[in-house]
Parts: sequence; structure tokens; C-alpha cells
Amino acid sequence: MLEEHLLLDDKPSKFLSYEAEEAGYFDRHPFTMLKKLKDIPQSPEHHPEGNVWNHTLLVVDEAAKRKDESEDKRAFMWAALLHDIGKAPATRMKKGRIVAYDHDKMGAKMAVEFLEALTDDRELIGKVSKLVRWHMQILFVVKDLPFADLENMMKQVSYKEVALLGICDRLGRGELTQERIQKEKETVELFVRKCEERLRYSGCSCME
Repeated sequence: MLEEHLLLDDKPSKFLSYEAEEAGYFDRHPFTMLKKLKDIPQSPEHHPEGNVWNHTLLVVDEAAKRKDESEDKRAFMWAALLHDIGKAPATRMKKGRIVAYDHDKMGAKMAVEFLEALTDDRELIGKVSKLVRWHMQILFVVKDLPFADLENMMKQVSYKEVALLGICDRLGRGELTQERIQKEKETVELFVRKCEERLRYSGCSCME
């Protein structure tokens, strides 16, 4: 039932916020993994919408608007739902700041665990876990951070799918001005250009 709402609803957050709650979804495995996100705080500066679950709901609705642009709508929508699942174990305070280092790597493993409880479709599980694993590359690549790893990312997943998930992630936040929305779109566009430059100059057989 959840997958139907992810694929067919204009705003899957409505089901996740109300019907799924009333049906007791979040009281049983693997959905308890999502329930934990309600108690995970985020930086008010970057996430004025509040906890990780609030952010996830916004991202899922953004993804629903763009799913027809995806090469695999099913994997894309599951990735939107699970993209920050790793923030539950990763989030901590460091020097007065809320951080969630390596939540992408932790989340990739947790996405596998989550989906294995629901399906035997190894192709789906692989696609979703890889999108979760690499969804932070937009930030790392654009800011030239040491965590950037375009070579391995592009061997495992389509950079276009990462970019599509990335724009949903960046716009799935509270209190965005038109100026901020434009800035986020430009950031993702820069990421895409860097990926395409990498393809041109390396001549590698990376996934597109």
C-alpha cells in the first residue's frame, strides 16, 4: 500500500502523516526505522522545518512532483523516503552544532535492511541503497570537499538520478525564499556540469 501512495499520490506526505500513523505502520519493523526520525533534530539554520521526519515528508512531496523525470520512478521514490534514514544513528552534537557525518554511508546499509524486510527485488534494493549512499555528493563536489568521489559514484549510479534526488532534498526544507530556491537549483546544475566534464575528460564508461 505504501508504495502505491509513493508512486501515485501528488503528496505522499498526507498518507505518511495520517493514514499510515492511524494504521500503526510505524509500530512495526521496518517502519520503526522511520519513526525514529521524528526524534532526530537538525540544524535550524539549514533545516527550519525541524526534525528529520519533517524534512523527509517535504522531500517525498518534492520527489512526487519530479518522479516522471526519473529513469526508475519506483527506486527514486523509495530513495526519497529513505535518503536520510542514516541520520538516526549518525546525528550528534559537535562543538555546539548538530551534525550527521556519514549518514549517507550508514543510510545505504539501513536502506538495504529496510527494503529487505519488504521485498526480494535485489535490483530495486541495489538502486535505492546506491542513491542513498551518494545523495550527499552534490554538496561535496560543488564545495570541493575531500569526501567528493565522482569516480566511484559514477560507476555505481546515474549522476542524473543523484541530481534529481538532490534537488528534492534541497528544496524539501522550510521557509525557502525564491532567491534560495534559485540558488539551490544553480548548485545542482553546477554538480551536473562537473559530472559531465568528468565524463568528457576521462572517457570512462560511467553510468549516465
